[in-house]
Amino acid sequence: MSTGARPSPAPGDDELFGDGGENGRLMAALDWSTTPVGPVEAWPASLRHAVRTVLVSRFPMILTWGPRYTQFYNDAYATLIGTKHPGAIGDDLRVTLAEGWAALQEPVEHAMAAREASWIPQLLLLLERAGYREETYFTVSHAPAYGDDGRVAGMHAVCTEVTRQVLAERRQRLLHDVATSTGELVDETATVAAMAAALAGDPLDVPFAAVYLAAPGAPGLRRAAVVGCAPGQLPEVAASPDELLPPSVADLGLTGGPFGDAVSEAVVCPLGGPDGDGVGALVVGVNPNRALDEEYRSFHELLAGQFAAAVRNARAYAEERARAEALAELDQAKTAFFANVSHELRTPLTLLLGPIADTLAEHGPALPAGVRESLTLALRNGQRLQRLVNDLLEFVSIEAGRASAVRVETDVAAFTTELAGVLRAAAERAGLRLTVDCPPLDRPAHVDPRMWEKIVLNLVANAVKYTFVGGIDVTLRADGDDLVLTVADTGVGIPAAELPHLFERFHRGVGTAARSREGSGLGLALVRELVTLHGGEVSATSEPGTGSTFTVRVPFGAPDAPAGAPAVPSASSRGGVVTPWDDVPDAAGPRTPASTPGTSVLVVDDNADMRAYLTRLLSPVWTVRTATNGQEALESIAAARPDVVVTDVMMPGLDGFDLLRALRADPAVRDLPVVMLTARAGQEAAVEGFDAGVDDYLAKPFESAELIGRLRAVLERAAGRAAGVTRPAPPAEQSATAAADGDAVPAVPPRPHLPAAPPATAPSAGGQAPPAPVAPVDTAVRRHWRFPSDTRSVAALRRRLRALFAEAGLDEDLAYDLVLAACEAATNAIEHAQDPAEPVIDVGAEVVGGRVEVAVRDYGRWRERVPSMDRGRGSMLMSAVGQITATPSPAGTTVVIRTGGPPLPSDGALR
Repeated sequence: MSTGARPSPAPGDDELFGDGGENGRLMAALDWSTTPVGPVEAWPASLRHAVRTVLVSRFPMILTWGPRYTQFYNDAYATLIGTKHPGAIGDDLRVTLAEGWAALQEPVEHAMAAREASWIPQLLLLLERAGYREETYFTVSHAPAYGDDGRVAGMHAVCTEVTRQVLAERRQRLLHDVATSTGELVDETATVAAMAAALAGDPLDVPFAAVYLAAPGAPGLRRAAVVGCAPGQLPEVAASPDELLPPSVADLGLTGGPFGDAVSEAVVCPLGGPDGDGVGALVVGVNPNRALDEEYRSFHELLAGQFAAAVRNARAYAEERARAEALAELDQAKTAFFANVSHELRTPLTLLLGPIADTLAEHGPALPAGVRESLTLALRNGQRLQRLVNDLLEFVSIEAGRASAVRVETDVAAFTTELAGVLRAAAERAGLRLTVDCPPLDRPAHVDPRMWEKIVLNLVANAVKYTFVGGIDVTLRADGDDLVLTVADTGVGIPAAELPHLFERFHRGVGTAARSREGSGLGLALVRELVTLHGGEVSATSEPGTGSTFTVRVPFGAPDAPAGAPAVPSASSRGGVVTPWDDVPDAAGPRTPASTPGTSVLVVDDNADMRAYLTRLLSPVWTVRTATNGQEALESIAAARPDVVVTDVMMPGLDGFDLLRALRADPAVRDLPVVMLTARAGQEAAVEGFDAGVDDYLAKPFESAELIGRLRAVLERAAGRAAGVTRPAPPAEQSATAAADGDAVPAVPPRPHLPAAPPATAPSAGGQAPPAPVAPVDTAVRRHWRFPSDTRSVAALRRRLRALFAEAGLDEDLAYDLVLAACEAATNAIEHAQDPAEPVIDVGAEVVGGRVEVAVRDYGRWRERVPSMDRGRGSMLMSAVGQITATPSPAGTTVVIRTGGPPLPSDGALR
């Protein structure tokens, strides 16, 4: 009994073709007796098994049998040979694929002769399956097919078409090569020439190409680059893309594709978008062995898009380069101008400062006090102007490469201590702590004394300018071979977006609170340049609301010149020259009594010398009060209304235009005359001022007589308007007048107050406006407001509280006290709440039967209080009104001002 495996029986005719799909039905219907393999019933079992295996497979397979290469294939293979099917069934493979047999013969015959299967990826085959000579690629394996006797009777092949993958990879490589061929964007012609040269690397998909460019703003196209054909075969210029190709592309006589066939087709792709913003056109020849299908067209569009983008980039680069060159020329001209102007300014400054200084030195004690004060003021500001001119000239010299540090051996520790001490008085008057920690160094240091002076003074003066609470620490230490100066403050800090621009020339932060808006914008830029000249570096770290730290690191260095006298601060480094916002002692003594003492002028300016000058100029004529910024001016106006306001435009916090808008928005002071003084000369600046509602506008510098004359005219116009409209007297004044038959004057002047809003109804028949509606005594009047955490919100809060208390019928004096106390609490909440979760404050007010509660809540963390934070009036103002309760929490602080009795029976949302 045999134990070997039995051969499977050969399938019958029905089983042989039954599972073969469409090709199986075609083979069953074919008369095989007319073929070299003979009738089906005579087929050997090995052939039957091989044919059935091919037919039932879903992978493209073909079987050839016998010396005549008779073909058997399945449905999947039929799709690969296109129009050659079904005539290829039973035919000779060498005839069916005659155009590609040169590539197939060797691997097929080798597999049959050597009995070795082949594996050929991406085999290029020429097929004529779609009516033209087609470039195709197949991954194929040929293996021997065995007969019943074990001999090779034919060939068995498995294949798959990879034409799309091969073309996609090839075109992707070409797009990459074109995109990376631009290199430096020298100009558009060189750019497209380099890209066109990259197209030569793929003559299969791009047999030839030409790029035409349109000059910006000019009609027509000009040839910029050609590849794959002689330039003369294509037009040099054309009026439109339609003229770029000859009537027959075949007339160019070009060949292409893998088989060298004639190129008979080309496409013209516009370089630009559908919006008409075109930059030219791309002419591309079409591979004669590939159909111009959607994939081929998409490739052309991507190619054109790359050329269009490259041309646009080249043109943008050229425009940017032209702008940069123009800016460089302008910068060079500006540098030369600044240098020339700075030099020219020094001569008249010398002739101004010299005689003034000589006069004060020789005749100062004998001069009248007013003359001496005027000369001192002129000398101090002349020195400040000289310092600004020197800074500008030095910066220009550095930029021009003409400046260098002359290092000498210097006691840097002692010198730095003296320089910081120059600003000690100004810091203390501002309520700041100035700590200088500069111990002696363990070895000599070499710096340029005048440059080191500018570095230290600029950094410390900036710290004083931007610090309102806390202090400034100046330290000097040795760190290896470097000298490290640190200036740290607890000021307003610098936003993160501003830090990268901090040391740029003329850069000034926007919206940053400061003691003054004055400055050239060169201070920190000059510091960086001077530190760089010493071979060092300067850096800054900051956190808004916490403070800033500037660090200067310079090497100990070597001397460039022998040491001279010990370094000391220069004369220009002292006094108001460095800190123009600092108050200057009044050396003139008592002022001359005003000729019209009943008329009051409020002067608003952040420059102490300007305030002193205007006070001295105007006080002989009118009563003068001063304020350092717009917010302080609003508070002064609320306390006592002046007859006219004289204000600067550029001030920290609330500037002149903001002050003017606040006054014009308040019905109580809407008609208050305002005169603006500004350094912004020119017609546009004046128009801006008058558009904002200013009564008069005077550019600096001005003549004193002109200012006095304009103020007289403004006051006369205001008096004329007041005479034409009779205002009702306040109730307190009416009662005082009635008590003494019209001649009595109150012994104590009434408390100044501002009405909440103009009457909404018409005057009564007697000419008096009807009183504002008053809530019944037992009616609760409640309001809740949310304001931005900004000092400008205080004025809006003041107006709303006055309106609320008037509506509630509250006593005028009590209402006045409550408004002051609530605004003080709101100011504290705005100024001292750090890192608020929400940049707002909430204010709730409630009045019931004479009992009042006002609650102010912030959403920040209060900084630990130091003596300089106490202005001396906040607690007194609030405590004078009633009971004060402050409730701190991690989420914020709530301050409740209560008067008139126990807590009100409200929901207490803010409490």
